[in-house]
Amino acid sequence: MKDSLMDVVCCPLDKADLDLDADERDGSEVLRGTLTCTECGETYPIEDGIPNLLPPDMRDEAAA
Repeated sequence: MKDSLMDVVCCPLDKADLDLDADERDGSEVLRGTLTCTECGETYPIEDGIPNLLPPDMRDEAAA
């Protein structure tokens, strides 16, 4: 996920801004980390450079 994507992504639940916590980077690319909603506090993982912005209940169903 490119840092510049932070300008356009928002929480899918309440459309609030997201805070980025990057665990692993490659230049301006975030490879692993977490996006956290500034309003509701929900977290969304970033794995292999791909943010998973599915709501929590849909993430659980997709993993099953």
